[in-house]
Amino acid sequence: MHRGYVIIIFLLLSSLACGFFGTATQTPQVINSPVPQSTSSPIPQVTTTPKPGTTQAPVAPGTATSTSAPTKTPYPTSVLDTSLTNEINLIQSQVIKERGLQLNHPVPVVLLSPDELHQNTINDYQSGYNDQQAADDVIEQSTIGLIEPGFDLRGFMIELLSEEVAGYYDNETKEMFIVQGQGFQGPERLTYSHEFTHALQDQNYDIQNGLNFNDNSCKVDTERCAAIQALIEGDATLSQTFWYQNYATNLDQKQIIDFYDSFKSPVLDSAPAYLKEDFVFPYNQGATFVQDIYNQGGWPAVDAVYQNPPVSTEQILHPNLYTYDEPIPVTLPDLTNSLGEGWRESTRNQMGEWSTYLILARGVNEKARLDDNTAQSAAAGWGGDNYVVLHNDATGQTAFVMESVWDTSNDAAEFAFAFEKYADARYGVTSTKQGNTSTWTYDVGVTTLYLSGDTTIWITAPDPASIQTLTGLVQP
Repeated sequence: MHRGYVIIIFLLLSSLACGFFGTATQTPQVINSPVPQSTSSPIPQVTTTPKPGTTQAPVAPGTATSTSAPTKTPYPTSVLDTSLTNEINLIQSQVIKERGLQLNHPVPVVLLSPDELHQNTINDYQSGYNDQQAADDVIEQSTIGLIEPGFDLRGFMIELLSEEVAGYYDNETKEMFIVQGQGFQGPERLTYSHEFTHALQDQNYDIQNGLNFNDNSCKVDTERCAAIQALIEGDATLSQTFWYQNYATNLDQKQIIDFYDSFKSPVLDSAPAYLKEDFVFPYNQGATFVQDIYNQGGWPAVDAVYQNPPVSTEQILHPNLYTYDEPIPVTLPDLTNSLGEGWRESTRNQMGEWSTYLILARGVNEKARLDDNTAQSAAAGWGGDNYVVLHNDATGQTAFVMESVWDTSNDAAEFAFAFEKYADARYGVTSTKQGNTSTWTYDVGVTTLYLSGDTTIWITAPDPASIQTLTGLVQP
């Protein structure tokens, strides 16, 4: 799934009682610094990541840039008043001290009204994600059961962008955009500590080029980009937690709690189940991953990870596998012409452990959702995969093929068993079995799952003839 490319805005919810809040797939660890006892509630901060190669952050210490300074956007950099400059400089110096990275050059800051900031992020989103890309994502995600066919994904994302935007640091323009006229209180100060960490990351590790986290690479390798994004956001989340614990004032804490108590996000609340989880994956699971690394050797150990970044969501979900268990290469053949004229390959990518879990546990059909323990365990043996989505624009028909290699034959069998339960509920029919293949035939198509040794092959197609054709091309 195009996590790093499609998902443009993230709602960052941090629980400072444990450094960050737990998720369905990870148990958070308490960081070593003492946590203020004034709050145990999740603290919402709304931040945006306009695209891969774009994170969030601030200005340079001691610098108030001129309104006439050239920029790469339609907005000039801004002159900051003395009070805001002092606030920003103080937080930056605190984060630099805690995180141990240096700012190498000033970051221009652009103060925008809420409407300007919203429109800026929407324009950025629309320029990097067109109607065809959105349509192909809907085809893919509805085929694997995560959303309803025809779901307006692009429109939903624009609504979400419009719901709440606090600011963002753009790795392409190297500028920081923040809202003006709303004060710089506890929530903004906490968010700023997170954002400034991104500027430090960018200037020390070059997120776009050094980490190869950019539009072009993330379109075709979303699994690797999801892992890198989890490193980036997990690092910033842990950094902001240290800032809160060591530098937030009593007033900051009160304002943050008040903000949380009154916070509402109706658009995000209405999101498909998988999307809610996927939004916060980089923050939740990323923070758990970075916390584990930090516990082994502090910030120097985290810095070392940037020299050898994680390459899969499996490594993020299981930090003990980082550097030891890399994805097994899997390649499907070109299937474009296999089903006749009018078919095209709309997507080819990796699913990864995290998305495999989401399919089993957070599908749009609530009756088909497996309990978290079953879904987590079934996905945890993931070794590598490759999937292809074929679509016929004239007929509206879709075919899906995914070959997965598991760590062991037992892991493959466990996934197959879980998938049987999931598919029976999703398709509303019990499978028929022939040899190593289970088949579900329903009103709008056919799905098969082939199991052999450490390999499973999932095929969905509009009719039995298409299933037979695809099976002959990909099944050993």
